[in-house]
Amino acid sequence: MAFVKISEQPSLYDNLEQKSVHEILTEINAEDHKVADAVQRAIPQIEQLVTRIVPRMKRGGRIFYIGAGTSGRLGVLDASEVPPTFGMEPTWVIGIIAGGDRALRNPVENAEDDTAQGWNDLLAHGVNERDTVIGIAASGTTPYVVGALKQARAAGCLTAAITSNPGAPVCEAAEIPIEVVVGPEYVTGSSRMKSGSGQKMVCNMITTSVMIRLGRVKGNKMVNMQLTNAKLIDRGTRMLVEELDLPYEEARRLLLLHGSVQAAIDSYVEY
Repeated sequence: MAFVKISEQPSLYDNLEQKSVHEILTEINAEDHKVADAVQRAIPQIEQLVTRIVPRMKRGGRIFYIGAGTSGRLGVLDASEVPPTFGMEPTWVIGIIAGGDRALRNPVENAEDDTAQGWNDLLAHGVNERDTVIGIAASGTTPYVVGALKQARAAGCLTAAITSNPGAPVCEAAEIPIEVVVGPEYVTGSSRMKSGSGQKMVCNMITTSVMIRLGRVKGNKMVNMQLTNAKLIDRGTRMLVEELDLPYEEARRLLLLHGSVQAAIDSYVEY
């Protein structure tokens, strides 16, 4: 039986060009409500993945997201948010997109159709058996991603796939398939919509829970965030005021001296 892509089935809505703006927005919002429920159904698989990633990262393993088009961009986005949010070096979580960085803004012709290039791109980063490779493909059929997952799994990497289509080739290629079945898109086949939202949510859940388990969060605070602007310096200062019962200016001086909330707390406690 031929593989059916649920994400590319006809929209539940028609004659969109005849609708008012209010109708369009209301209907998109109604469809978006389905995404969180679809992600919830995938929590057991996400939990399994996170539980296995943490000990690997403690041994020096990394997380690689790999995808094409919207899926690739979302992986790169999540990876790029880890350093400023959790104070990790950018080498710990890496996003790879078919066609390279140019594809972040412009489509690169045929980049996603190369079965071998995904693995070659991973090899350029020295991927090894301690690493985790997460393929992102709404369709579940992207050759660039499927090929990379097969090779990564054969090399001993932990592999996972995030897709909107159950039983897709990426699910067969990966050890842990995460199937976020959001149904047909509002605009038929436009996987930047519900499928993309689901992928973004899953990526957020993976890296946030991993970083918490690695000790990069204290209480509910981003105590290792990078102090890259006045807003974050103020936020970190207020964390220290609350945690150490210091005057604001003293807390700010301590924060800037040590470079992070966690380092400032550790230094103050030791002192």
